[in-house]
Amino acid sequence: MFKGFRDFIMRGNVIDLAVAVVMGAAFGAVVASFVSNILTPLITAIVHKPDFSALTWNLNGAVISYGTFLNALISFVLVAAAVYFFIVSPMNAWKARSAREGIPADPTTKKCPECLSDIPIEAKRCAHCAQPLVGRAA
Repeated sequence: MFKGFRDFIMRGNVIDLAVAVVMGAAFGAVVASFVSNILTPLITAIVHKPDFSALTWNLNGAVISYGTFLNALISFVLVAAAVYFFIVSPMNAWKARSAREGIPADPTTKKCPECLSDIPIEAKRCAHCAQPLVGRAA
C-alpha cells in the first residue's frame, strides 16, 4: 500500500504540480502586493476615495453593500490588468520574437525544372517525367 503511494508521489507530474502551486502562491503574493501598494494608491489619487466599502443602498430595510462588491471588482480588474500587461503580453512578445528568429529546416524536396513536380533533393531523375537532373540547377 505504501509502495503505491510512494510511486504516486514520486511521479514527475506530481512534483511539477507541487512546484507550480508553490510558485503560483509566491507569484500571487507579488501581484497582490503590486496591486495594493502601487495600483490602488494611484486610483485613490485619481478618485480621492481609498475604499468603497462604506457605500450602501437601503431597500425596504435591507442593506445592500454594493461598495464591497465594487472593491472586489476593482481589485479583480487591477490584478487581471497587472498579470496581462506585466506577464502575458511580454511573454507573448518574447515567444513571437523567438519564433521569428528560428532557423528554417533544410528543404527535403526540390522542383523538377521540366514538369515542376516536387522530387527528393538527392534524386538524379524525376519520377514524374523521367528527365535526368544531373548537372542541372533545380
